[in-house]
Amino acid sequence: MGRAFNNRKESMAKTAATKTKIYSKYGRNIYVCAKQGGGDPSGNLALRSLIDRAKKDQVPTHVIEKAIDKASGAGGEDFQPALYEGIGPGGALVLISALTDNPNRTFGEIRGVFSRCKAKLGSQGSVSHMFDHRAMFVFPGDDEEPALEALMEADVDVSDIESEEGMITVLVPPTEFFKTKTALQEMNPEINFEMEEITYLPHAEHNLAGEDAEQFERFAAMLNDLEDVQEIYHNGSFEG
Repeated sequence: MGRAFNNRKESMAKTAATKTKIYSKYGRNIYVCAKQGGGDPSGNLALRSLIDRAKKDQVPTHVIEKAIDKASGAGGEDFQPALYEGIGPGGALVLISALTDNPNRTFGEIRGVFSRCKAKLGSQGSVSHMFDHRAMFVFPGDDEEPALEALMEADVDVSDIESEEGMITVLVPPTEFFKTKTALQEMNPEINFEMEEITYLPHAEHNLAGEDAEQFERFAAMLNDLEDVQEIYHNGSFEG
C-alpha cells in the first residue's frame, strides 16, 4: 500500500507540474498577445486563436481571464520573445522558443542546461537555417483538392498540402496564419482543427537511440522545467 500510494502521489505531482507548466505557458502568451493587440478577442484575431487553443488544452477560464485582465492594466511585465539555438545530446539540432522579462537570466538558465548535459549552445542563425518556420494546420479529410482550391482563391501562399491517413496537413508561411484559417473555415464552417500552430519543421531527421536518446530526453525535460521556455523544436527521431 505504501509503495503504491507513493507511486500514485508521484504520478499526481508530475501531472500537476505538467498542468502548471501548460497554464503558465498559455498565461504568458495570452498576456503578451493581449498587451500587443488588445484584450478583446473579437478585434484581436491572434488572441482569439490563442484562447481557442488554450481551451482545447483544458486551460481553465480563470487563467485566461486573469492574463487578459493583467494585460489590460497599466504597467506589468515586459515579456519579449527569444529564440535560442544549439546542438543537443547525440547531435540533434535544437531550437528553444522563450518569452522572457530578463534576457540575461533566461540565457544563463538555458546555457546552464546545455552545459550540464554536455550540449553546445550556438549563436543566432547557427541552427535555425536547418528548419522551416511554418504555420501548420491539420484537420480530418481524405481529399486535399477542395482545401487547396479554397486557399488559392483566398490568395494564400501554400508551402505544402497533403492528405495522409484521413488527415489533411497544410503548411503556409507564418504571416499567412489568419488568412489560411479564415479560408478553411469559410470552406467548411464545421472544420475541426487537430492542430493550428506556428512551428519549426526540420529539413531532415537525426536518429537518436540508446544512451543518446536517454540523454536527449533528460536534456529536453530540464529545458521544459525552465519557466521562460515556451517550446522546444528539434530534429531528433527516436527509434522504437
